[in-house]
Amino acid sequence: MDQQIQDIMQMVYGVLATYGINVVGALVIIVVGFMVAGWARRTLERTLSRSGKMDPTLVRFFGSLVRYAIIAFVIIAALQRFGVEATGLVAVFGAAGLAIGLALQGTLSNVAAGVMLLMFRPFKIGDFVDTGGKVGTVKEVGLFTTELATGDNVKVIVPNGQIWGSAISNFSANPTRRVDLMMGIDYGDNIDTAMATINRVIGEESRALTDPESTVAVAELADSSVNIVVRVWVNSADYWGVRWDLTKKLKEQLEADGISIPFPQQTVHHVNQAAE
Repeated sequence: MDQQIQDIMQMVYGVLATYGINVVGALVIIVVGFMVAGWARRTLERTLSRSGKMDPTLVRFFGSLVRYAIIAFVIIAALQRFGVEATGLVAVFGAAGLAIGLALQGTLSNVAAGVMLLMFRPFKIGDFVDTGGKVGTVKEVGLFTTELATGDNVKVIVPNGQIWGSAISNFSANPTRRVDLMMGIDYGDNIDTAMATINRVIGEESRALTDPESTVAVAELADSSVNIVVRVWVNSADYWGVRWDLTKKLKEQLEADGISIPFPQQTVHHVNQAAE
């Protein structure tokens, strides 16, 4: 029994004598490497945050990316202390990365799209947008998905890849918007009178901007009506309120001034023919 213990102790001493320096060296590399990785992450995040031009989510993403990249090099350096070839490790990591990339290509495309959205900022939280086939107010922009709230307060989660690959309409991007309405009057009504009424209603609307000026013009001679286009510039926040109020006020005032608002109709001419 004593001989067995002595043999084991000699084997341990031999291993320590052979690999002890490498083990200590590997531990030093790992400890120092993790410290450097943490320092690099914090430094990068502070630098990006001070610029004020990058989303906090993207700042954390780049910080984590740098940290994990340094850790990968640290692990390779530590394994080299035990005679493991770096080229072999790189090949293994590359194969593993390719396999993971193929398995998660949809997820990775959403991450890439999320990075682009956070960098180029086609919209921000609080904007009202039409994107990815969905319309709503932006509540959150993440690396994988974007959260919208519809007008009736339904929560909608849209993958970032779907958003970045489609057209984006941001209704909140500009400070002003134009309200476009089409008012139809009867062919027997006086056009100048109708246009004067419309201009008066617009002038009484305090939310209508004077620069740019509003436009009231005859747009077309339609089948059942003379169509007058009404274009009024407003602040973006006032868009829907002005649109709804103008529609109501214009109809009421036109009718009060004796202007008809016709509905689609057809005139049928009946011709009597004498019996043969």
